[in-house]
Amino acid sequence: MRERRAPQRQNGRTKPGAAESKRVTLPRALSKLGYCSRTQAEKLIADGRVTVNGRTVLDSAAWIDLSSATIAVDGSDVAAEPMTYLMLNKPRGLVTTRHDPEGRPTVFDCLKDVDTPHLSPVGRLDKASEGLLLFTNDTVFAQALLDPVTHVTKTYHVQVDRVMEPDMLAEMAYGVRHDGELLKATAATLLRQGERNSWIEVELDEGRNRQIRRMLEALGTECLRLVRVAIGDLKLGDLPKGAVRALTEAELKALRRRAGMETTKRTR
Repeated sequence: MRERRAPQRQNGRTKPGAAESKRVTLPRALSKLGYCSRTQAEKLIADGRVTVNGRTVLDSAAWIDLSSATIAVDGSDVAAEPMTYLMLNKPRGLVTTRHDPEGRPTVFDCLKDVDTPHLSPVGRLDKASEGLLLFTNDTVFAQALLDPVTHVTKTYHVQVDRVMEPDMLAEMAYGVRHDGELLKATAATLLRQGERNSWIEVELDEGRNRQIRRMLEALGTECLRLVRVAIGDLKLGDLPKGAVRALTEAELKALRRRAGMETTKRTR
């Protein structure tokens, strides 16, 4: 008879094994239910706003069984929400946050007609950047797309203030240093050029802060426009600026495959 292994203990608590796949930490449970991110959940728990089976839980490391536990926030039960996956053609001038302390317009101004709560952007585009931005309440999916290990590529079309020479494009692919940090594009190619400026296509498989703008700055080049046109196999296409649409089943399946996820979920 095969010996049954005892559950491992971690920091004085029982860590669930493979047979206990429904057991997760409380912040993870709130995240899996689509209520909020794990970081937001930890704050709710610390503030005493979360109960499990009627009892307040203040320990973010507590394990619960998702198949049987009743979780509530501020007295209201938390139920699993349908998973929602949206794409936005972000206009220039919007900040990627839900609430801006400076009162600037945000990407959520484009989602006013979307009634799904707890949507979050998958990554960011800075205020001056445009193009494809994903939103979802599926935190596992979002984390898989953003995980550096999965290397899901992002493609950008970039207008620069000069004729881009082949050796400069080669440098971007080879790697340039900015403020002591090595920044590298997966690929950099010329799309078209005029007498004084060029459009180039840049592909990244990592998401460092202002990476393309910093690479160009290191090469003495100014970025005039930056538009994200694809994430993995998902293309921005002809979606109008400021418009939002749901991902198709095929698009979602392709993204999940790119992110190394084995199963698919239905879109809303």
